[in-house]
Amino acid sequence: MTTAPERIADLYPTRGTAEVITPRKDPVVWSQPGVAGPFEPSELSDFERDGFFAIGELLTAEEVAVYRAELDRLVLDPAMREDPRSIVEPKTQTVRSVFEVHKISEVFAKLVSDPRVVGRARQILGSDVYVHQSRINVKPGFGASGFYWHSDFETWHAEDGLPNMRTVSVSIALTENYDTNGGLMIMPGSHQHFVGCEGATPKDNYKRSLQMQDAGIPSDEVLTKLADRHSIRLFTGKAGSATWFDCNAMHGSGDNITPYPRSNVFIVFNSVDNEAVEPFGAPVRRPEYIGARDFTPVR
Repeated sequence: MTTAPERIADLYPTRGTAEVITPRKDPVVWSQPGVAGPFEPSELSDFERDGFFAIGELLTAEEVAVYRAELDRLVLDPAMREDPRSIVEPKTQTVRSVFEVHKISEVFAKLVSDPRVVGRARQILGSDVYVHQSRINVKPGFGASGFYWHSDFETWHAEDGLPNMRTVSVSIALTENYDTNGGLMIMPGSHQHFVGCEGATPKDNYKRSLQMQDAGIPSDEVLTKLADRHSIRLFTGKAGSATWFDCNAMHGSGDNITPYPRSNVFIVFNSVDNEAVEPFGAPVRRPEYIGARDFTPVR
């Protein structure tokens, strides 16, 4: 098999014998100044600087009700629970995430192609886009576990073969995000440096990493330096709010030990000019429902 480094240069080394910090080599906003779209120019500038942009109301209350009902339907469907695209909590064995929801559900497929959503992705990435990953995250109260600090691009580069940082995510809240129920945390500006992590990728790493991330985790020393330099922003907001964030932003979330669930739909858009190749830091690709190989543009 032809390896990724033989086909295309590896700009962001990771999963090696030592932790390596690499300055970002790609733009953050790829579109030309003044391009039309849902984002105002000042909002794109804020995204470029911080690596994220929060929107207080992307969806109306009526729309939230539709998507929340669809999330509940999928999570409570016994057949869906047995589907490999469903990830369960290690402790409670309740559904934690359901992947590829834009292919499972017509309701979420319409959300992906909503101009308020895909239009912003095209603006940031400066091209047509396809869905690299989609999922619903269910974080019920009383013990749902969080995700440790990481850069999504580190995993998508190492295990899915995305060559460049031309990928953006949006997390849309379907329940209220309080400051206590395990909300998203991001280090503003951390997207400007790539943390190449130490250690090889275990076989079938995705089976464990989707429940509890081990490989691709920066050291405590590096995380402390990043937090001291950039600070940490916690995102709260009503259901229907959304946070757009760069693929290389250092982020994580805590456990939810409150009674109040935190559920969201998470969509990852990748540029059609940044198609996945072979993994840069893993022996085999992850399944296509986690890292897509269908590069058809969203219409």
